[in-house]
Amino acid sequence: MNMIKYFYDKEADVFYFSQGKPSTSDETVEAGNDVLLRVNRRTNKVRGFSILNASRRSKKSDKIALPFSLVQTEPSKV
Repeated sequence: MNMIKYFYDKEADVFYFSQGKPSTSDETVEAGNDVLLRVNRRTNKVRGFSILNASRRSKKSDKIALPFSLVQTEPSKV
């Protein structure tokens, strides 16, 4: 079982979540509302996702807010 790794890139304002190492066979799919999914083409399983413009979601005025504050972190090693 792979653990979910995550990090926030403050400069790009993107929150990354990943299960396992990215693979060249993974496909990026736009899920809408500034969310990108990383899907394994062979199994059709979601292996990660990215939230674009993440800092806007931490504001209470947004329809979809993140339940935590955003702090710059280093990418975790998978």
